[in-house]
Amino acid sequence: MAKFRTNHERTGKGSSGSMIVRVGLFSAIVGGLFVLFNKFTGNSVPDYPEDENIVRETENQDYWPESTTGAIVHHQYYSLSYSEKHEQAEWVAYRLNAEELKQPWVDRVDNFRPDPEVETGSATPDDYRHSGYSRGHLVPAADRAFSEQAMDETFYMSNISPQSSNFNKGVWRELEELARSWAKRNGELFIVTGPVLTMEPKGQIGDNEVTVPAAYYKVILDSKEPQVKAIGFIIPNEVSFDPLFKFAVSVDQVEELTGLDFYSGLLPEDAEQEVESSFNLDLWEFSKAKFQERIEKWNND
Repeated sequence: MAKFRTNHERTGKGSSGSMIVRVGLFSAIVGGLFVLFNKFTGNSVPDYPEDENIVRETENQDYWPESTTGAIVHHQYYSLSYSEKHEQAEWVAYRLNAEELKQPWVDRVDNFRPDPEVETGSATPDDYRHSGYSRGHLVPAADRAFSEQAMDETFYMSNISPQSSNFNKGVWRELEELARSWAKRNGELFIVTGPVLTMEPKGQIGDNEVTVPAAYYKVILDSKEPQVKAIGFIIPNEVSFDPLFKFAVSVDQVEELTGLDFYSGLLPEDAEQEVESSFNLDLWEFSKAKFQERIEKWNND
């Protein structure tokens, strides 16, 4: 012990400097290992610059339903209410804007990963492996293809739900593509979508016991005057050979099935009741060509 003290006293600042170097090297090694771990486990979160021209979704709460779980999560380009019981969102809400859709699309990178903003912990990509179900987007990646950050956020597992493969790439895809065409024509739409968690589920998958929903809903509002209009859809989580308009319903019908209240903060009460109680298919242009493509190709891919 005496020898150690003598050496320490004799080396003085040199020993202190050596210790600093060793600590610095150790920190650098640990930091490098952390980066590599995140890279190879798919948990990396890219460091995107803030875009001061983008209005955060957290500043636009008027079109959100109330959360039945109390677990609202805000991302830059959409918000959601997470259900820990079902390990997925009960709803996601976002604006679909024509100007954003007209931007060049960025490359898609399938960076599926847990959502760090879900306090109870979200589902993981492992829950879906070998389950027979697709990792189905609620906010479509293509709706957020105008920037790398916007698209990357859609791959949080809180925005993913187990969908039948032929549903995901068939009727659900057709509805997503139609919504984008409607937004391009109308300027901006307010969309809320999610799984129907009030129906008996088809089962559960993964260690986290992710609920496999029996159906999905989507409600779409065009709030532009003078012709404010809305439409809803309830579609079973299975392959479909029916035209998409067969699944169209009023927003009130979606509310009755899901127990959620849509657009109550966005429209005056009398206008809300009128818009949500009925819908007019003539005001929403459906595509016969898209339907034929689904029947002949997408359902069989």
